Amino acid sequence: MPDETLLAFDYGTQFIGVAVGNTLTGHARPLEVFANTTREARFARVEQLLREWQPSRLVVGLALDADGGEQPMTALCRRFANQLHGRYGLPVELVDERGTSLAAQSEMGAAGRGLRVDAVAAAIILQSYFDARSPVLSHPPPRETG
Repeated sequence: MPDETLLAFDYGTQFIGVAVGNTLTGHARPLEVFANTTREARFARVEQLLREWQPSRLVVGLALDADGGEQPMTALCRRFANQLHGRYGLPVELVDERGTSLAAQSEMGAAGRGLRVDAVAAAIILQSYFDARSPVLSHPPPRETG
């Protein structure tokens, strides 16, 4: 995988979490959470992030129900991903986000109670994207010497 910077989004109707990572390290980190108030404000902030980080591709969490089926939020996530691709011409990958909010709450622990988990959830989404694409390292069995 070439060295690329990626931005990931945990899309919500009220807030959007953002994470950043790169393929060289295969590590994602939370970046920020911003309010999803209007389309203009949403894409103005996205555009600022794109200018700042210069990502090669984007990742959007896809909300699915517990069984992996579609739910009303699924269409909104797909629409956001399509809008990102249409506006900025960058490749956009959709990643199953089931369980990321709970995982983010767990990761944040007691210190994070009352804080928005969206950026941490976005980092978990991006990390799962990296993990799914990293080659499995195979090591030959150790050779005996002597």
